[in-house]
Amino acid sequence: MSEKPLAFDTVLDLCADQHRRIALAALANEQRSLTVNDLTKAIAKYNHHVPVTEMPKGSLTELQISLHHAHLPKMEASGLIDYNQERGLVEPTEQFKQMQPQLSAIIEADHDLESPVEL
Repeated sequence: MSEKPLAFDTVLDLCADQHRRIALAALANEQRSLTVNDLTKAIAKYNHHVPVTEMPKGSLTELQISLHHAHLPKMEASGLIDYNQERGLVEPTEQFKQMQPQLSAIIEADHDLESPVEL
């Protein structure tokens, strides 16, 4: 049985933050489970324009905390991902696959984000 698709307003809300757009774009590009560290690297590369190894430790910690406490729980609550906090693993769900065309259209409209988002 297929889940009910997300409301378009929910998709727009999820994509309102660039860190979430980058995380969603990385998941869409990779089509597999990713770690929080993978997503942190992608956000450092595409939003902060530096390799994760060159980010100041405080900024890196702040980014990981925002992923862990805000962005990933919000995406999980929508049903787009399963987030295993203990393992630091983020897995796209069937809902994610169903919504990928809408997500991709929004992500591609972001002129500040180079596509595809690669790790």
